[in-house]
Amino acid sequence: MSNRIDYAIASPAGYEALGNVHVTLQKCGLPKTLINLVYLRVSQINGCAFCIDMHSRDLLKAGLDVDKLVLVPVWHEAGKVFTVRERAALAWAETVTRVAETGIPDADYDAAAAEFNDKELADLTYVIGLMNAFNRLGVAFRPKPAAVAKADKAAADAS
Repeated sequence: MSNRIDYAIASPAGYEALGNVHVTLQKCGLPKTLINLVYLRVSQINGCAFCIDMHSRDLLKAGLDVDKLVLVPVWHEAGKVFTVRERAALAWAETVTRVAETGIPDADYDAAAAEFNDKELADLTYVIGLMNAFNRLGVAFRPKPAAVAKADKAAADAS
């Protein structure tokens, strides 16, 4: 991991604004586990180590079974491990995150809209957009994931 800027310190108003969106979305009515599954899947697509680490830990702390956690990247093949709503949310997260590739086809929209009402779908899309924004900050500035910090500390203590 590199020594790039700490974006939260460099621009606290921007960080606070995104944090306020996060707080709002935690109260939107979508289940927190669903939100965190989407955060994790978007972060996996974008390759944000910090966010993958954070949201995996959040899901485990919330009681998500490790068997389900490890199948998030391949949820398409996980059968009934994920609920219908979770599968719809993960599919929507993938098509919206990959907007430049997918163009978000009508079939993808129709599938998501069949499972979520208008408010839920808007909120879910805000969740996806927020995580994409945080992922871009995380990839650009490479904050240290908790697992890396822990390993660095262990290595330093051993020497």
